[in-house]
Amino acid sequence: MFRFLCLVLLALPGLPRAETRVPVSQAEIQLGFAPVVQEAAPAVVNIYASRVVEARRSPFRGDPFFERFFNDFGASRPRVQNSLGSGVILSTDGIVVSNYHVVGEATDIRVVLNDRREYAARVLLGDEEADLAVLQVENAPDLPALDLRDSDTVQVGELVLAIGNPFGVGQTVSSGIVSGLARSGTATGNARGYFIQTDAPINPGNSGGALVDVNGDLIGINTAILSRSGGSNGIGFAIPSGLVTQFVAQARAGKTVFERPWAGLGGQPVTPDMAEGLGIARPDGVVISEVHPQSSFASQIRPGDVITRVGGQPVNSPAEVIYRMSLAGIGADTTITRLRDGDEDEVQIALIAAPDLPPRNPLDTGPRAAIPQMTLSTINPAVIEQYRLPLMSEGVMVEDPGPYGVRAGLRPGDILRQVNGRPVESSRDARGALEGAVNTFTLDLLRDGQRLTLRFRI
Repeated sequence: MFRFLCLVLLALPGLPRAETRVPVSQAEIQLGFAPVVQEAAPAVVNIYASRVVEARRSPFRGDPFFERFFNDFGASRPRVQNSLGSGVILSTDGIVVSNYHVVGEATDIRVVLNDRREYAARVLLGDEEADLAVLQVENAPDLPALDLRDSDTVQVGELVLAIGNPFGVGQTVSSGIVSGLARSGTATGNARGYFIQTDAPINPGNSGGALVDVNGDLIGINTAILSRSGGSNGIGFAIPSGLVTQFVAQARAGKTVFERPWAGLGGQPVTPDMAEGLGIARPDGVVISEVHPQSSFASQIRPGDVITRVGGQPVNSPAEVIYRMSLAGIGADTTITRLRDGDEDEVQIALIAAPDLPPRNPLDTGPRAAIPQMTLSTINPAVIEQYRLPLMSEGVMVEDPGPYGVRAGLRPGDILRQVNGRPVESSRDARGALEGAVNTFTLDLLRDGQRLTLRFRI
């Protein structure tokens, strides 16, 4: 009990932040987290967002044959969908950070302050993958704001507070500790996140709220909870403030989409069995299995190398590598600690965006093509990154199969390798081959790593 309370006193006015002592009076024992909450709570806001969605989509919509017969079947009726969450003010001019799943694609956003003042807001930058969004509050006076702490200085065991608006009941505060760091792929299904883990209760509506330390500084944005019941009796996850800093910087620079450096690497965490085979004392780092020839890593990293640090910070998963690169940003250089043949050294890597070379050149197949109204693009690193294709993908990707392509069994993301046994390397090659097909033709393609051959009769 006493150890718990003495750490809280670090936030008391007049005391050095590094001082730790036992409470000496009844007033100090009863004080609790009140000074921290008084400082941080005004900068945490409630967010109400509305978006227009289609209630139902006709299964025959877009079909060139059945659509005219079932024109009114399952007609879509737009409806308004509301969402509730939290946000954090990071500057006095009204920059607010929240979760993408709270405000993404919203047509109307209202920000409500702790003192019940209400303002309209708009999204400056959003990213579904990171589940972060930066908003600008409209026509607001000077607002209270939280200071950002470097999330790399956070340690397991630190006391933290989660502030938000759970269940829409109004602003509440819950306490806990940092129970884990560098958690990747555990809070979301895409396994690309990177989180601070906490046992502070986080409930629906807390999303986008603040995770602060005992000094009232922001260390993370609450985003999800891992729970069997869906309630607060689970493990909470927060997006580190280091990534939040990059988002705000790009939003202020006028970006509307978050730009990440492209690694162009394939790899996996080092397991104990791998460590023994690689001659490593401990299973640390990421062993590289593939390097794209256009990657900036290609001159310094090769398959079999182990990356143990990025920018001086340890990494143990591909998600951590991308996270560390994102903190540095495109155009920066970062130091990579590389283990090769038992020897460890450091190399400098320039961080770049995924090259859009050769040009993707999206083309639509014309009415004379064997499959008309289909959009095809030449595969390059930018396409690979955007559509999450296998790293070494080549050929032509189906961006939109169109109504005829859907009926033929094609899907967005399919990779065309050959048309009638003829290899296609560009969208122009593929369109020409489809326009020249007569009577019968075949398509050789890759889908989710599986090879498929489709045969058609015209």
